[in-house]
Amino acid sequence: MVISAVAVLVTLVYASYLDIRDRRVPFRTWYPMLVVGISATIVLFYQQTGNISLIVGYLTLIASFFYADYLDNRDPETPFRFPYLAAVLALPALSWFIIPVLSTGKLSETQLIPWYVLFAGLLGYVSYREYKKQPVKKPTAKQARKDAKKESNIEEVLSRWYFVLVIVILAIASFYMIGGGSWGVSGIYIALAAVFCGVFYIFGQMHLFGGADAWALIFIAFCIPTFPFTPLLNTPPLGFLSFSVLINALILNLVAPAGIFIINIVKGNRAPLQYMFFGFPVKGETIQDSWGFVMEDFTETKGTVERKFIGFWDSLRRMRSEEGRVYTKDLREHPEEYEKELGIYKKAGNVWISYAVPFILPITAGLITAIICGDFLLVIMTLITGGA
Repeated sequence: MVISAVAVLVTLVYASYLDIRDRRVPFRTWYPMLVVGISATIVLFYQQTGNISLIVGYLTLIASFFYADYLDNRDPETPFRFPYLAAVLALPALSWFIIPVLSTGKLSETQLIPWYVLFAGLLGYVSYREYKKQPVKKPTAKQARKDAKKESNIEEVLSRWYFVLVIVILAIASFYMIGGGSWGVSGIYIALAAVFCGVFYIFGQMHLFGGADAWALIFIAFCIPTFPFTPLLNTPPLGFLSFSVLINALILNLVAPAGIFIINIVKGNRAPLQYMFFGFPVKGETIQDSWGFVMEDFTETKGTVERKFIGFWDSLRRMRSEEGRVYTKDLREHPEEYEKELGIYKKAGNVWISYAVPFILPITAGLITAIICGDFLLVIMTLITGGA
């Protein structure tokens, strides 16, 4: 796990640099870390348990996420890769049925048969729809948002949200293999990873979380399922490192809003209190040179510009639908699509935008502090309750 932790940390530092510079982390950035981390975790599980079924179950979880990403991002111009589907369907069959049968001589996991049928049916159906998909002209940024507003039928909803059911099935199977199956206590890391990674993959698909940030947390769970060594503040009860990384990252991330608030006060920037913590004004003429999301709505009536701040729930809705949310990166890369908005911003003078510190930075800091110190939340709760 020490070797894996070093590989993950180096990759996160490089990914942080890319995210700051380009606001984009190419997927290939994660490959070296995954090769080292997954190999190290397989060795760890084998040394701890010698359980091949558990190791294949771990690979099942990883393969399912990679296959979902393949389905979500496949170029319809390229042929569909059916061997990918065959591998994803073969792994759980090996883990849940074939290997246990070879070990015990009998099929003891019959309760998982309906779940496997549902798992295979979901992936088979979505894969068939992807295979039949016709190439279409890539839409513009605004057109993509308009398309997202169209009412979806049951098939489209299933194609969009099937992975929620896949994660539920993997979690149920993992907990069964721990309690009534053959995995034992070590399987808890796979079960927790299924739930943890599933949540952040779905958040990423819902645009409630950055893609690179979601993959960073998911891959930490894959590559460092447990603490490499006992941290200074002791190991949390479950010993699941990724959760501690997330908690520490969230706590450390609170520093940014406090700093932004102080800077706004010092500079004399004025806005409703909650916006003073999460944004700052920039010149409308040069808004394209900044990073962030516009926090105000503007309307122009007879040459007069009216403005109002976007409410919290409205902001969440726009994040989810990708409609009505203006990203300064889009203004820079697609100015021809935002001529009206850019004109209004220039007339408005100053425009409030949200701060755009990539969350991958606190994730990296959260990983370092979790490995060295432990779980900050556990320490805070211990201090509050007066525990040792």
